[in-house]
Amino acid sequence: QVQLVESGGGLVQAGGSLRLSCAASGCTFSSYVMGWFGQAPGKEREFVAAISWSGGRTYYADSVKGRFTISRDNAKNTVYLQMNKLKPEDTAVYYCNAPVNTYYSGPYYFDWGQGTQVTVSS
Repeated sequence: QVQLVESGGGLVQAGGSLRLSCAASGCTFSSYVMGWFGQAPGKEREFVAAISWSGGRTYYADSVKGRFTISRDNAKNTVYLQMNKLKPEDTAVYYCNAPVNTYYSGPYYFDWGQGTQVTVSS
């Protein structure tokens, strides 16, 4: 059974940085496109960033381009999201998953993990 465990969230002031991690187990991690998705309070879960299986291609939501960087370490079965210049509107629970078709939406291969909370104060 595949398990996704997100970590690295926290409370940070606007302009600050965080690095999120998502560790996967129970799958051939290097075979999957991986993405990060954020769910703000009262809103639907939305695409943030995605990375190809090799790490050679990355994709970002317009709202995070130039501020966030997605990367992966297939040897560690882990995908990362470096978040810089954080804004209050980045506040959300962040999840990782492997999209089946398009990189920016479902369906997804795996059940969602518990996510990691990011709170940005102004």
